[in-house]
Amino acid sequence: MPVPAEVPPERHELLAKIASLYYEVGLTQSEIAKRFGISRSGVSRLLAEARETGVVNISVRWPNSVPDDLSTQLARHYPDTEVRVVGRGGRGYSQIIEALGAVAAGVLEEKLQDHNILGISWNTGVYQVVGAFRAARKLDVTVVQLTGSTGLSNPMIDGPDLARWLASVLGGQYLFIPAPLIVDTKATRNALLSDRTIAERLFVAQHADVALVGIGSVFPPLCTLHQLGYLSETRLAEIAKMGAVGEMLSYFYNLEGDILPLPLHERIIGLPLEHLRDVAVSIGVSAGREQGAAVVGALRGGYVNSVVIDDEAAEVVLALTEREGKEGKG
Repeated sequence: MPVPAEVPPERHELLAKIASLYYEVGLTQSEIAKRFGISRSGVSRLLAEARETGVVNISVRWPNSVPDDLSTQLARHYPDTEVRVVGRGGRGYSQIIEALGAVAAGVLEEKLQDHNILGISWNTGVYQVVGAFRAARKLDVTVVQLTGSTGLSNPMIDGPDLARWLASVLGGQYLFIPAPLIVDTKATRNALLSDRTIAERLFVAQHADVALVGIGSVFPPLCTLHQLGYLSETRLAEIAKMGAVGEMLSYFYNLEGDILPLPLHERIIGLPLEHLRDVAVSIGVSAGREQGAAVVGALRGGYVNSVVIDDEAAEVVLALTEREGKEGKG
């Protein structure tokens, strides 16, 4: 959606600068106020004006920077999905993921309501969303982990730290699943799932109102399960040959969104992937051409209904969708 013509260029520039510092750079309203020599309430009013006039539509809308045509075309193919496309602009992977995190944080703040249950998974994208999140108001939200833990102390790749962090920002409570992400046998998994605490927390996760999830990759440098040592590169390649294009909640799926019948899935402690279809708002974040097929599978599987992606991923999503549409007609 284009920026309304009634916003004068000078005003547009000011609103974009303020919004960029808040949503993308992550400065607080007080820090912005000091930088511009205005009051904090003045910054708040400018941010509200930016949203109301369309200068900001969750992402910061600098002139000609966001590929609106991609968003429009994807919206036609996926009318039930809210698609936010961010222009890559020559940024590297870590930089664009950080930018996507800031945009997705705005989406999350927009969707969350008081007393909601918010389920979160973990990966770099989710970490960036949590890091960029700036709650405008405190909400009585319960943040619940959707999967077990890796056991590592790195908050970028483990759920309990992210859940605790986000709950602190929101002023709510958090629940973590006191179990590993993946166990050695199916029998061990079944025994853990019968534990009262784990069962109760997964029950809460199953009733999440909003979910924030990473859209994982089968590309080895970007596959978190490979990076953590759960899968060798050889095994990951075998899974890809079986048709896997992406991973969510540690479940691998194909281009149609079908979950693959892998023994690995029988050892996961967490919410089964298919339950994301029942979540009212499920937000996914992903970037890069390598991730385009993963996004298509996630959309077709119904695991996300709101995605924040860069233009490189969006171009692949569009190409795959239109190619298969033509093949289907043929």
